[in-house]
Amino acid sequence: MLKTQELTLNMGPVHPSTHGVYRCVLTLDGEYVRNAVNHIGYLHRGLEKLAESRTYSQFIPYTDRLDYCSGLANELAYVMAVEKLMGITEEIPERAQYLRVICAELQRLASHGIFVGSFALDTAGMTAFFYAFRERDRVLELITRIGGNRLTPNYMRIGGVARDLEEDFFKELKQLMDDYDAAIDEYDGILTGNEIFQSRTKGVSIVSKEMALDYGFTGPNLRASGVDYDMRRDEPYGIYDRFKFEVPIGETGDTFDRYVLRVKEMRESVKIIKQALEQIPEGPVMAKVPKVIKPPVGEVFHCIENPKGHLGFHIVSDGSTKPYRTRIYSPTFVMLSAFPEMAKGTHIMDAVLILASIDIVLGEVDR
Repeated sequence: MLKTQELTLNMGPVHPSTHGVYRCVLTLDGEYVRNAVNHIGYLHRGLEKLAESRTYSQFIPYTDRLDYCSGLANELAYVMAVEKLMGITEEIPERAQYLRVICAELQRLASHGIFVGSFALDTAGMTAFFYAFRERDRVLELITRIGGNRLTPNYMRIGGVARDLEEDFFKELKQLMDDYDAAIDEYDGILTGNEIFQSRTKGVSIVSKEMALDYGFTGPNLRASGVDYDMRRDEPYGIYDRFKFEVPIGETGDTFDRYVLRVKEMRESVKIIKQALEQIPEGPVMAKVPKVIKPPVGEVFHCIENPKGHLGFHIVSDGSTKPYRTRIYSPTFVMLSAFPEMAKGTHIMDAVLILASIDIVLGEVDR
């Protein structure tokens, strides 16, 4: 009787589908995954320790290097944590609050855009890749106008934002939002209904509600498993309680649902930005905060709904100009731990898609 010999295969650390510098050791029985072991740390830069040797304001640019597809949102989570520590949350000017929401949702569009495009590429869908990146590039051009960089804008400030935005920016943003739904329809139509794409993703690596909660899933991956929870709606921070939007929920929790959910979330981000553009008032964009920031002795944890899940900062203050301790809760670090179980028993080519559906960025995983 013939028996198949198990094979150990390294996926990564430079495999193009591993979204950074990540290695997974796969044990294969033929072309099926019997076991998977995560190996991380290749991109570790000691950001938490760096935070403790920088002033509170100096650390803002470093947050862009976490999930480097969501720089503005990372900054927002951090500055809101410091503001909470200082007790100035209610002092943030109205216009700055609206600009923060616009920036966060623009960043969500950019992050989900790279997910959809790269996910398409992992299924050999080259056309959809270019379509998704076409709109993402328009978003990044606007982000460049906000902060001067496409990926590391450094725009949020403790007490508001760095500067107001010119009228031309809002005109271009409104035009982009008017075009966005049709653009999503375009590549959504190419990819989502494609028979080959559906056969590669439907019913593959189903994550139940219980499994998602046990592993600590948050964000789109949690909602794809049927858990109806979004911090922007259920624990609103900033001014998110002023906007009307739907929270898409998956039914099966498979790879297909994790993809579709992000496409639907892009449509909701467009709705939020349109409402913000209609409601944004005139006024200052910075609160009156001291030039030298020295929060009182204490500690705080603040979390927001980042594009990939819950991003939180736990800051301990000893009353000096630098944090005594900073701890970063990063969503994809938590969710990557489920990959071995999600991949077990699947085909090796499915493992690539399963990893892509988690939507990891190693800058955030390794910190």
